[in-house]
Amino acid sequence: MCGIAGFWTSSGLAQDASGTLERMTRAISHRGPDDQGCWLDPEAGIALGHRRLSIVDLSALGRQPMTSAHGRWILIYNGEIYNFPDLRTELEGEGIPFRGHSDTEVILAAIERHGLLAAVRRFTGMFAFAVFDRAERVLHLVRDRLGEKPLYYGWLGTTLVFGSELKALRAYPTWRGEIDRGALGLFLRHSYVPAPYSIYKDIRKVWPGTILSFRRGAVDRQEQAVYWSAREVAQAGVASPYSANSAELTTELETLLRRSVGREMVADVPLGAFLSGGVDSSLIVALMQAQATRPVRTFTIGFSEPEYNEAEHARAVARHLGTEHTELYVTAEDALSVVPKLPALYDEPFSDPSQVPTFLVSELARRHVTVSLSGDGGDELFGGYDRYFVGQRLWGIVRAAPAAVRRGAARAIRALSPQRWDRVLGGTGLSSIPGLGRRITGHRLHKVADILTLGSWEDMYRDLMSHWPNADEVVVGAEERPTAFTNSNHWPSLGGAFPGMMYLDLVTYLPDDILVKVDRASMGVSLESRAPFLDHHVVEFAWHVPISEKVRDGHGKLLLRRLLDRYVPRDLTNRPKMGFGVPIDHWLRGPLRDWGAALLDPSRLRREGFFDPKAITQKWTEHLDGGRNWHYPLWDVLTFQAWLQA
Repeated sequence: MCGIAGFWTSSGLAQDASGTLERMTRAISHRGPDDQGCWLDPEAGIALGHRRLSIVDLSALGRQPMTSAHGRWILIYNGEIYNFPDLRTELEGEGIPFRGHSDTEVILAAIERHGLLAAVRRFTGMFAFAVFDRAERVLHLVRDRLGEKPLYYGWLGTTLVFGSELKALRAYPTWRGEIDRGALGLFLRHSYVPAPYSIYKDIRKVWPGTILSFRRGAVDRQEQAVYWSAREVAQAGVASPYSANSAELTTELETLLRRSVGREMVADVPLGAFLSGGVDSSLIVALMQAQATRPVRTFTIGFSEPEYNEAEHARAVARHLGTEHTELYVTAEDALSVVPKLPALYDEPFSDPSQVPTFLVSELARRHVTVSLSGDGGDELFGGYDRYFVGQRLWGIVRAAPAAVRRGAARAIRALSPQRWDRVLGGTGLSSIPGLGRRITGHRLHKVADILTLGSWEDMYRDLMSHWPNADEVVVGAEERPTAFTNSNHWPSLGGAFPGMMYLDLVTYLPDDILVKVDRASMGVSLESRAPFLDHHVVEFAWHVPISEKVRDGHGKLLLRRLLDRYVPRDLTNRPKMGFGVPIDHWLRGPLRDWGAALLDPSRLRREGFFDPKAITQKWTEHLDGGRNWHYPLWDVLTFQAWLQA
C-alpha cells in the first residue's frame, strides 16, 4: 500500500519541479512511511512521485517509480495485485525475466507484453496507478474495479495534477481550491461526496473500473475506457442465475472465498484481521485460520455502552476459532479525541460516524500488524442491510395505492408537524408502522409522506438514504449534480427493488462511503486494509446467485450464514445486525455541545456563505431540546464546518 502523486504540464517543468513533487508526496507520507521516490522528465513535462509502505518485496528492487524492462513505461502504483504470482509464472513461461519479487514489476511486464487494457483485465486486486507511456507520450490513470483505492485528478490551468489524496494536489503551487457547491449539496444528502465529484471545482475522482488517458497539451480532455462494469456484471448475473442447489452454491462460494482470502494473506510483514463477531468478519477470519499455520491475529474494540459494544461477540468467535485475539475497550474520551483529527484524516468532508471507531480499531491493529483483512462488501453483495427489507416492503405498500390516494395521504400526514404527531401518537398506543415493524414517530410519518409522492423505487431509495433530502435549499447557490441515483440511463434491469438497492449501494455507498472510511482510517496509521469479498470473481459469482439463496423470511446473507456454519456454531453469530458507531446524538448534547454551537452559530454560517442558517438552527435547537434526534444531518454540517476551518 502506498501513496502516489504527480503532475504533467504542457509548459515544461519549472526549476523547482522536484521540490514541488517532494511537497506533494510528503503530504501523503502516512500512506507510505517506509520509502519515497521520484521521476521527472523535463522534456516531456511530467513528474511522478511515490511514497511506499513496504508489504511485498521489501528490498530496493520494489522501489517506485519503476521503469519497465525496455524503458517504455514508468509506473507509480498504490495497492496490491493478489494474483501476481500466477501472472509472473505465466510471463516467465513466455521468456520474460524478472529482477525482484514485487507485484509492481509484474504490472509493468504484463503491460509491456499484453498492452495496458488487456493487462488490467488480468489483474485481481485493489489498485490505483499512473503509468506514463514514453513512446506515445500518453499518461494513463487506472482505478480498480470496486473503487477500493482512491485516485483524484484535475487541471490547474494547463497542468494536470493527480494523486491518492487531495492533500497531495493542494500542495501544488497554483492550487486554487474553490468549493463546488453542487458537490456540497450531494455531501449533505449522502454524508459523502460521490464519484466522480470532489468537494472542489474541477477536481474529480477516477471512476472505479476505468482507465483515463491524457495526451500532452489536451487540456481538460481525456479518453475513457471502462474495463469492468458493475452495471453489466449485475445485469448479466440476474439474467442468468445459477441453477445449482443450496449446498452446491455454498461449496462454490467457499472455494472462491478461500482462494481470495488465501491470496490476500500473502505479505512479507505481520498480518491480521478486524473481527466484530458478525457474519462477514467472522467468515473471513474463519477462512484465514483454516489456511494459516499459526493463530491469526484478530482485533476488536469495545465500548461500555451495550448498544455499541460488539467485543463480547468477537471474543467468543475468536475463542472458538483459536485466534490470537486483541481487544481494547475505549472510553468516550478516547473516541472524542479522534474528532479533531477527522478533517485532516478524511481530507474532504466525510461524515459517516463510524469513521471514529474505524480509526480506533485501525490504530489498535497497527500496533501489532501492517496488513489487516476485513469483511467489507458482504452486505452489498448478499443482501445484509435491514434497509433493503424496509425499502422493499415500503415500496410494495406505496405501489399498491393509486397515485391520487397517495397524494391525499401525504397531504393529511403533513397537515400535522412531526412534533404534533408525536403527541397524538403518544395517546393511541400505536408502537410500530403497520407492515414495516419500525417504531412509529412523527419524523418517520413525514418520511413516509415524502415517499408517497415519489414515482419509482429508485427515488424512494434515494430519499431513504438522504440526510438532507432538500440539500440544495440548505446550501446557498447549489445545483445538485446527477448521480447513479438520478441517471436512469445507467440503471440496470434487475427485476425488482431488492436487487436494485443492492446494486445502487455497490456503485455508491460502498466505494464512496465504506471504502473511503476504511482507506483513510487505516492509511492514516500506515495500515493496509484488504477486503476479500471484493475480489471481482466473488462479486461476479454473487450476482449470479438467485435472490432466494441470499434472502429468506426477512433475513439476508443466507448463503454466507450457511458457509459460516461449516466453521462457527450458529449461536455465536446469530444476532441482530449492529451498526459500527458511536453515540453522536448524546455527544452533541453533552461534551461536543460547545464545539457544535460555535461551528453552527448563525452569524458564522451567514458570514461564510455556504449555508442558509434557518433549517440548520431549527434542527440544532430541536436536537438539544431532546425532542428529536437530528444527529446525522447535524453531523454532516459539523464535519464540513470543521473541515472548512482546518
